[in-house]
Amino acid sequence: MNLLFKLAEETRLADKIEAMFAGEHCNTTEDRAVLHVALRSAKTDTYYDRGVNVVPDVHAVLDKIRIFTEAVRNGTYRGVTGKPLTDVVAVGIGGSFLGPLFVHTALETDITAQVRSAGRSLSFLANVDPEDVSRALHGKDPETTLVVVISKTFTTAETMLNARTMHEWIKLNLGPQAVRTHMVAVSTNLDAVASFGLDPNNAFGFWDWVGGRYSVTSAVGILPLALQYGFPLVERFLAGARSVDRHFASAPLKDNLPVLMGLLGVWNTSILGCAATAILPYCQALSKLAPHMQQVGMESNGKGVSLEGAPLNFEAGEILFGEPGTNGQHSFYQLIHQGRIVPCEFVGAAVGQQAVYLDGEAVSNHDELMSNYFAQADALAYGKTADELRAEGVAEHLIPHKTFTGNRPSLSILLPCVSAYQVGQILALYEHKIAVQGFIWGINSFDQWGVELGKVLAGQVRRTISAVRKDGRAASDVLGAAGFNYSTSRLMAAYLEQIQSQRQGLSYSEVFKSPFQDFCATAQACEVKESQWAADGRDATSG
Repeated sequence: MNLLFKLAEETRLADKIEAMFAGEHCNTTEDRAVLHVALRSAKTDTYYDRGVNVVPDVHAVLDKIRIFTEAVRNGTYRGVTGKPLTDVVAVGIGGSFLGPLFVHTALETDITAQVRSAGRSLSFLANVDPEDVSRALHGKDPETTLVVVISKTFTTAETMLNARTMHEWIKLNLGPQAVRTHMVAVSTNLDAVASFGLDPNNAFGFWDWVGGRYSVTSAVGILPLALQYGFPLVERFLAGARSVDRHFASAPLKDNLPVLMGLLGVWNTSILGCAATAILPYCQALSKLAPHMQQVGMESNGKGVSLEGAPLNFEAGEILFGEPGTNGQHSFYQLIHQGRIVPCEFVGAAVGQQAVYLDGEAVSNHDELMSNYFAQADALAYGKTADELRAEGVAEHLIPHKTFTGNRPSLSILLPCVSAYQVGQILALYEHKIAVQGFIWGINSFDQWGVELGKVLAGQVRRTISAVRKDGRAASDVLGAAGFNYSTSRLMAAYLEQIQSQRQGLSYSEVFKSPFQDFCATAQACEVKESQWAADGRDATSG
C-alpha cells in the first residue's frame, strides 16, 4: 500500500481529482470538462465549465423533470384518450440504457420504491433487434404508454430507428396527433426533436460535459426513474451519489474509498497481470451493477495510448464481468477458485430488501445468502491445503483436485441496506474508482473513439444491403464492388440469399413492415375478443 500511495503521488492523482472537480478539460481529445458530479450537486454547490457555474442549469432541468413527472403521476398530464400514462418505455442505448436499467433494477424490489411505483411499469428498448421491440411492447396499451426517447444529438442510429418504430406504433394505434402527447425526449438537439414530430417543450436537456456512460444522474436516468418512482425517491438517489462525490473530493488518499479501490485495481491489473475483475453483488437488486460497470469501466479505460498519444508500455484496463451471488457460484466460480486468478469485488448488504424466514430453518433467506458472501472471500484468501485434506481422510488421488491454492485477491463492500441512497453511493463509488485508474495509468477515461470504426463500417454494410433489397441489384455485383474481405462477403451473400427466398414477389416494405402492422392489429383483435368473452362470462381458456 505504501508503494501504491507513492505511485499516486508520482502520478499527481490528488491534483487530477481536484482538476476534474474544478471543471478543467480532462477530456483532452474532445476538449471537454468532466462534470457528472455536478448532476447531483446541491443548489448551493458551484461547478464551473469555461468560467460559468453550471449548477443553476442542472437544477432548472431537475425542476422541469419534477413538474412534468408529478403531472404524469397524478394524472394532470394524460394520454390523448384521457387515460393516465402509467407505462413508460425508455428508448436509448449504451449509457442511456445500462445506467437507468441498473438503478431501476436496484429499486424495483425495495419496499418503499414498490409503494411509490404501484400501478406503474418501466421498460427499456435498447437493442435495434426487432425482438427487443416485441419484448418492450409486450402487454403494453398504447393509450396508457409514454415513450421517452433518449439521445443527446437525436442522431444515434439504433436509438432513432427504435424511436421511429415506437412513433409508428403510436400512430397506427392512436393516430398521428397522439405522437406529441405520448412521446417525449431527452436531448440537446431541439430542432431535431421538433422535426421528429415531438413537442420541444417536452424535451429535457443535458450537456457535453456529461459522458454517456456517466449520464444516469442526468435527465437520461432521472426522467424515466422519476416517472416510475416519483421525484422524492430519485432525490435520495442523487443525495447518495453526492455523498460519495464529496468524500472523493475531500478525504485523504489513504482514507479515500474510490482511491483505495482504484489503486488496488491498478495493482491487480498492471502489476500482478490479472486481466479480468469479477463484480459479485450478493444482492439480486444489484444484478445489473456488473453490466453497467462493464460499460463504464471498459469504455473508459479500454485504451492503448497515453494522453499524449504514446503507446502504453504496460497493461491497462480491466475486463469486467459478474453475476449476483449465489447464481455465479454455480456458474464460473470454479475458474476463480482453481483456475485463473481473477480479483473479485463482493458487494453485500447487512439488511436485505425483502424479509423471508421459514419456520424450522436455521437462518433467514438473507442470512443464507450472506453466509455465502462471507465464505467466498475467505475461501479465496486461504484456500485449502493438501495436509488439511489428508487430515479429513480425503483419498490421495483426489487431493490435487480438491486443493485450493488461496492467496487470490478480493475486496468486500458491505452496505447497511440497498435503498435509493445506497444505490447512488455504489454508483458514484465505482464511477470514481474507474476515474482513479485512468488518472494513474495516464489515459483519457472520458472519450471512446474505439466504438467509431464499427459504426462507419456498419454504414457501408447498410448501403450494400439496401442496394440489394430495395434497388433489386444482384448481391454478387454489389458485394464484388463493396470491397469487404472474403469471409464477410460470403457471410453477407448467404444472409441476403436467405431473406430473398422468403420474399416471393413481395416488395421490401411489404415483407418487413407487414409483420409490425399485423402485430398491432392482432393485439387489438385479442383485446376485442377478450372483451366479448368477458361479456359472455367466459375466460380465454373456454373461449
